[in-house]
Amino acid sequence: MSINSNSPPAEPQEPKPPFSHLVTIQPLGLLYGSAGRFLSPENLVGRSGSSFPPSAATLSGIFAAELRGDIKNLQLAGPFWGKCDELPDFYVPTPLNYLIEKGTSNIKDKLSWNALEKKWTPNLNEKFEKGGWVKVNDWGKNNSKISIKVPWKTVSHLHPRLEENQRRVLVEKERDRGSLFLENGVQLDPDYCLVYLSNTEIVPGWYRFGGEGHLVNIECQAISDELKDLLSKPVGEAFALITPAVWGSNRHSYREPMVQKDKDRNSEWVAAWDCEALLTERPSTFRYRFGNPKDEKTDEKVVNSKEKLLSRGRYAVPAGSVYVLKKPLKSWEEWDENWFPTEGVSFKRWGCGLALPLPSVLAQKTDIAANTSEILPIGGN
Repeated sequence: MSINSNSPPAEPQEPKPPFSHLVTIQPLGLLYGSAGRFLSPENLVGRSGSSFPPSAATLSGIFAAELRGDIKNLQLAGPFWGKCDELPDFYVPTPLNYLIEKGTSNIKDKLSWNALEKKWTPNLNEKFEKGGWVKVNDWGKNNSKISIKVPWKTVSHLHPRLEENQRRVLVEKERDRGSLFLENGVQLDPDYCLVYLSNTEIVPGWYRFGGEGHLVNIECQAISDELKDLLSKPVGEAFALITPAVWGSNRHSYREPMVQKDKDRNSEWVAAWDCEALLTERPSTFRYRFGNPKDEKTDEKVVNSKEKLLSRGRYAVPAGSVYVLKKPLKSWEEWDENWFPTEGVSFKRWGCGLALPLPSVLAQKTDIAANTSEILPIGGN
């Protein structure tokens, strides 16, 4: 297996400080908007897709501006959400082996990996809910409370086209294009907030966040000791992702981390993990903005440029995916920096593939023995 990449393997780096704070975000009005197609008499239903909640890369831009670029040791992860009066507890994506009964929040069963038969059990021919959320303090517990609903909804409204260099309505000159488009705003329940993990404290206040630069109120608080212990535990042989994971080089996306055999930039790329099983869904797209472009003559960044640089488009393993490995791993905070793609910065800065241990996904040896006794004869010849 090879990957075409012009980037040599990264040098070993010192581990960053562990997560220590929760960053909570509450909107002052609509939180996020994405511009749809311009409306005209021939097109009255133009609307673009929206991505919500914003990734940790979006929050990283606020930290970069607030800390004046001093973000070498910054570490973020998210997005998550929680109820304001229940913090520091909050919701994270449910592992995909949790089978949530259709139309309810009840866990009907949990898939486990049978290492002897090399398959996920039990095999149920039913449809289940997708996209559930579980409280992080209930992670791995048998009585986990699941939420299949999210505290936000999409609100579409007409938005006038503005002049390029000024925030005022453009006088209609191009009738073919039209002067209105649909903006997909997102309204968050006022009792809830978005939650991100950070190893750096930020000054509370009002900031512009997400598409269209909508105002939000950002606050910061210390994470609980219980969460600190959970994040510092080795993930072991079985774990689940609570954030999307982008693996591979700058040109190819894979389902697990890839590393080069040696420092030669043309050396072969191989899997960093010995993966025995993976429970996942369709990959999600991942792309972020670099910021202002550089001037071709001066090679300096153009301040307040309307055009922003975009990263390469990639595919991410979705949050909730469950991995079963042949060899145990340390905690995510101790994972090798070389496992993460780098484009401008290491994707580990944004919590790529943040994982929590999930030992219950491994079928118990007693269960395997019981199943085996039903198939193999017991006793003498």
